[in-house]
Amino acid sequence: MILHLYFARRFLSAFVAILSGFAIFMWLIELLEHIRRFDSDQVSFGQLAYMAILHVPEVLYQVLDLVVLLTTLTMFISLSRSNEFVIVRATGRSALRSLVAPVLAAAMVGAAIIAIGNPFVAAVSKKYNAEENRLRGSEQVVSVSREGLWLRQGRSDTQTAIHAESSNLDGTRLYGVTFYGFSNDDTPLYRITASSAALASGVWLVTGAKRWTFGDGNPEANAETVATLRVPTDLTRDQIRDSFGTPSAIPIWDLPEFIARLEAAGFSARSHRVWLQSELAKPLGFVAMVLIGAAFTLRHNRFGRTGLMVLFAVLSGFGVYFVGNLARLMGDSGQLPIAVAVWGPPVAAICLTLALLLHLEDG
Repeated sequence: MILHLYFARRFLSAFVAILSGFAIFMWLIELLEHIRRFDSDQVSFGQLAYMAILHVPEVLYQVLDLVVLLTTLTMFISLSRSNEFVIVRATGRSALRSLVAPVLAAAMVGAAIIAIGNPFVAAVSKKYNAEENRLRGSEQVVSVSREGLWLRQGRSDTQTAIHAESSNLDGTRLYGVTFYGFSNDDTPLYRITASSAALASGVWLVTGAKRWTFGDGNPEANAETVATLRVPTDLTRDQIRDSFGTPSAIPIWDLPEFIARLEAAGFSARSHRVWLQSELAKPLGFVAMVLIGAAFTLRHNRFGRTGLMVLFAVLSGFGVYFVGNLARLMGDSGQLPIAVAVWGPPVAAICLTLALLLHLEDG
């Protein structure tokens, strides 16, 4: 038990050290990227540094598998060079038993990242997007709630809020739609209800509409019903689609409810389902990286070719990472079932590395 705790402590300390190094390095890269993207005359260096700090967790979250792989390589190479692993093997402990503590530690790190890290990264990403939109002078135009879909559009003289009970997959056709028009000083101008509205170039084509104009007189008495109506807009299909944000910007605890709302509004939530499953599979991916690192470095340092073994381990880790991303893209597009796309690569990597370890150690 004491030896297992020792191995787990070595793994966690190496993980924290490598993660900290990656964070500092990525912050410097993000700072340079933000200096390039934003005008230094309008945005101060302090703001750019703050924006880079906000963006680092999201970038770092995407390379955690690589961090776990490098942690495993660092740990086992260190144990081999200090002959600690030789002593452990001399006591009769098998190599696979020595992997129990690192594997469990990696799985626990994955579970902690899902429960705590994911909501933190989502909150910081949301803050980053808000700051970026503020600096660029743009805002989110779409919101999904229990009551349906809400959109906002603005022109030089009016602001319009749009509510729809449902829509098509890309948000360009709305059903059970209501338009609320306001002046720039938030004075209500008009209200339009319609059975449907379709987005065309610079205009909503409204069908089966009734319009109330607010001002002098009775709005209901002056209301007009028209078969078709054109409501000017500056929204585009890409703006509506991009305003939903990436699934990574939604905390995993809120993601099932968001998926239900998105599908109730008529949108496809397949990418969000793939992201949810990939987050749940993260501990399994970490375990696969530990086994890949161990398969190439779980050997005595005297055998030589340590650098070559490290290179093979890194290339294998990148291969699993690439295949996993490719499978998730195929899952997003519907070419693979979600379960196969998400859980298949880490399970296959674990089985292959276990077979390799059994062959090298007991074969």
